[in-house]
Amino acid sequence: MAIDMKQNNGSGKAILLDFTECIGCGACEDACEREHNLPADPPEDELNHKNYTIVLKEKGQFYRRMCMHCLEPTCASVCPVTALEKTDLGAVIYHEDKCIGCRYCMMACPFQIPKYEWGKAVPVIRKCVMCFDRVKAGGETACAWVCPTGACRFGERDRLLALAHRRIEAFPNRYVDYVYGEEEVGGTGVLMLSGVPFEDLGFQMDLGYTPLPELTWTVMSKIPNIVITGGLLLGGISWIIHRRMDIERENLEQKASVEPGADAKHVKPPDEEGQG
Repeated sequence: MAIDMKQNNGSGKAILLDFTECIGCGACEDACEREHNLPADPPEDELNHKNYTIVLKEKGQFYRRMCMHCLEPTCASVCPVTALEKTDLGAVIYHEDKCIGCRYCMMACPFQIPKYEWGKAVPVIRKCVMCFDRVKAGGETACAWVCPTGACRFGERDRLLALAHRRIEAFPNRYVDYVYGEEEVGGTGVLMLSGVPFEDLGFQMDLGYTPLPELTWTVMSKIPNIVITGGLLLGGISWIIHRRMDIERENLEQKASVEPGADAKHVKPPDEEGQG
């Protein structure tokens, strides 16, 4: 049965990654590779255009990197051709037929996720799309479906968030008391639990809680006033300059007309001096 594209809670579907349950088997990487026809030998230590997710290890704990699917994605807000789209199901998807290769999304993403196919004649952006076609058809993401330990779960964001907090409360010695993605940049569609501080895993903890598109529009909303004020200022300066030139020309002409033997025809106005 197909999932209704409209979500009542406004946040849609999400993924919960519990790093304490990850055994580093790489099944999620393999499933993602098959689902999206990615190269069979992507680098294992970094995200790039050949993979959508990677499993890493730090301080004895495995963890994953992937698109965070922001609730209010900056990548979509800066894209001038709507090649990136936030769907009602929660996924941030990509329309390569619309992409013009401007790479604004790469510069804007607070998590440095979108990657560019630099080596192709007709390059496109690559990133996780939360298995949108599978989810739209009523399924779950390939990585969640294949995970043998439940370290990756898929479902409604509000329910996964409640589950994450229940786990932290039930096992305080196992988890860092923090759900990464709950509030970062306004919240994300990928939530994370960890037994190791997130900053030790390389996750930024200083992104703030305000959706970045709001900051963009705050600045953009001031541009009309800046343009109008700047235009008036430049117009005023231009008028003053030209008025001074007119006054100086009039003074020279008047001086030439009263001086004996002076010929006004040979007096050049200030804007013509140096020419001729």
